[in-house]
Amino acid sequence: MTVKGDVTTDQSSKDGHSPRLKASDINVVDQRMLKKALGGTVVGNAMEWYDIGVFGYLITTMGPAFLPEADKTVQTLFLLGTFAVTFIARPVGGVVFGWLGDKVGRQKVLAATLMLMAASTFAVGLLPGYAQIGAWAAVLLVVLKLLQGFSTGGEYAGATTFVCEYAPDKRRGFFASFLDMGSFIGFALGAATVSVLQITLGQAAMEEWGWRLPFLVAGPLGLIALYFRNRIEESPQFQAALDAQEAAAAEAAAADPAKGPVGILKTYWRPIVLAMILAGAANTVGYALTSYMPTYLTESKGYDPVDGTLLTIPVLLVMALCIPLTGKLSDRIGRRPVLWIGAGSTVLFAMPAFVLIGIGDVWSTFAGLSLIAIPVAFYVPNLASALPALFPTSARYSSMGIAYNFSVALFGGTTPFLVQGLIKATGDDMAPAYYLMATSVIGAVAILFLRESARRPLPGSMPSVDTEAEAHELVASQDHNALIDLDDMPFGKRAEVPVR
Repeated sequence: MTVKGDVTTDQSSKDGHSPRLKASDINVVDQRMLKKALGGTVVGNAMEWYDIGVFGYLITTMGPAFLPEADKTVQTLFLLGTFAVTFIARPVGGVVFGWLGDKVGRQKVLAATLMLMAASTFAVGLLPGYAQIGAWAAVLLVVLKLLQGFSTGGEYAGATTFVCEYAPDKRRGFFASFLDMGSFIGFALGAATVSVLQITLGQAAMEEWGWRLPFLVAGPLGLIALYFRNRIEESPQFQAALDAQEAAAAEAAAADPAKGPVGILKTYWRPIVLAMILAGAANTVGYALTSYMPTYLTESKGYDPVDGTLLTIPVLLVMALCIPLTGKLSDRIGRRPVLWIGAGSTVLFAMPAFVLIGIGDVWSTFAGLSLIAIPVAFYVPNLASALPALFPTSARYSSMGIAYNFSVALFGGTTPFLVQGLIKATGDDMAPAYYLMATSVIGAVAILFLRESARRPLPGSMPSVDTEAEAHELVASQDHNALIDLDDMPFGKRAEVPVR
C-alpha cells in the first residue's frame, strides 16, 4: 500500500533493499490553494502584529487612562509589564492550540485563534478607565492582554506549520518568509494608525479617549481576516497524515510515541530546546526594533511620541519588503548561513546603531534604526522555515507551539520591559545594545546544531514539488540526490513498524 504522511508504507523492494520513491508518492503543490493558504495565514499574522504595534506605540499615551495618579515612569513600566504579560500567556495557548492543531487540523484552530485574538483586541477599546471603575480598569486590561496572549500562542506556530506544509520544498523559505512580511506590515499599519490619530487629535485627546480608536478598528479588520482564513483548506501533508492514521491507527501509534504535551516534550525535547534558543535570540532583536523603540525614543531620547512613531514606520516597511528576498536567499544558500548573517550582523551593528540613535538627530536616528532592521530581516523571517523542519508532521504544531511561545515569553515579549529596567538600573543608554549582542552570540552557537533543511522534504513527509515534471526528475535522481533521504520518509521506517 502507499500512504502519504507520517505512517509507514509497504514499499520495500522484494530483495529487501531500501524502498523506492515513486512519482505517485510526491506531493505536487496546487498553486491556487497555496496562494489561498498563504493569503489566509498572512492576514492573520498581520492582525496579530497590528495589535502589538498599536499597544507598543500607545504605551506612552495610555498611562493616564489607567494610572492617572502615578508618575510617568510608573505608568510606562506598568504598560510595559502589561505588554510582557501577554507573552506569559502565550505558552499556555501554544500548548493547547498546538495539541488541537495536531488532532483536529491546522485550519480549524487557526480560525479559532484569529476570532479570539480580534475579539479581545476590540474589547480593549471598550474598557472603562480609572475614572469609571478605579484600579479595576488596570486589572481588566491585564486580563484582556492575557486572553490575547493565549490566542496568539496558537497563531505563529500554526501559521508557520501550515505554510511550510503547503509550500514546495525548493521554495519553502521564500513562501514562509511572507508570514513575517505580513507581520511587520501589520505592525506598521498599527503604528501608522496611531500616528494619524496623534497628529489629527493631539496628545491630550489621545490620552483622554483617542487611544481607544485603534483597538476598535481591530473588529472590522478581524472580520476581513477571518473571511480569508475560512477560504483555505487543510494542508495536504497534514491531511495525508490524518488519512493514514485513520487507515492504520496501530502503525501510527507505534511510529509516534508522543502523546499530548508531556509526550511531545519527552520525545522532542532536544529540537524544542534548540528552537527555543534560536527563537529567543532572533525575537529579542525583532521586539527591540518593533515594540521597544517607540518607548526608547520617547523616554530615553526625548522624542515627541509622534516623531518617534513616524521615524520607525518607513524602516519597518522597507524591511518588510526585503524579507521575501532573504527567504529566497535561504532557499539558495541554506537556512544556517542566512541565520548566521542575522546573528553576526546583530553583534556587529548593535553598538553603532545605539550610538547613532544617541546623537539625537533625525538622520542619525533613522540610520540607527536601519542598522537594527538589517539583522531582523535575515534573522526573524527565516525561523518560519527553519523551525518547523525540526519536527515531524504528527507533532509539528504542538512542538512549535511549545518551543516558540515559551521562548518568546522568556526573551521576546519581555525585551522592552527588561531593557527599560536595565537602563533605569545602570543609567547606561547602551544597555540595550549589550543585551542584543549577548543573546545573538548564544544564538550563533545554537545555529551550529541546527540541521540544514533548505530544499529538503519536511521530516516524516514525502517531497513536495511545483510540477509533475519535477516529481519525475526527483524519482530519476533519488539514488544520488543529496537533498532527499529515503530512510527519513514514511515508508523508510518500515522496519520500526510492522505492516499488516
